[in-house]
Amino acid sequence: MAEISPEQEPNALPFFPEGVAAGFPSPAMGDLQGALDLNSLCIRHHAATYYIRARGDSMIGAGIEDGDVLVVDRAITAANGDIIIAALDGEFTVKRLDLKENSVRLLPENPAYSPISITEDTVAEFFGVVTWIVKQVKK
Repeated sequence: MAEISPEQEPNALPFFPEGVAAGFPSPAMGDLQGALDLNSLCIRHHAATYYIRARGDSMIGAGIEDGDVLVVDRAITAANGDIIIAALDGEFTVKRLDLKENSVRLLPENPAYSPISITEDTVAEFFGVVTWIVKQVKK
């Protein structure tokens, strides 16, 4: 991997690609392998991507908590099982898309909430696929 200097990529920060053990400690960290710009990692379609803050707890089973920032790509066609941003009758929500042969549902990832069936009477618009979750771990 070629070195990237901060002068070349102003948003790039040092990157250690071998990772860090989340189980037993690793004996030593390797050498710096370059730099990483989170925009280049998280965004495939710049003109079609936006950020939105999650509110509530209906998606905690998917790792989305209140206050997390979601990276949403409008250029991706939503597929069964994707987490999407949708507007239902003018109200925005984030849910998992459940496509069956004769039905479309939006599934929460918290048993305290019920699935939402999309019917022909529902005014529904899809606003993109969630591709990344940005979490703050220290307040």
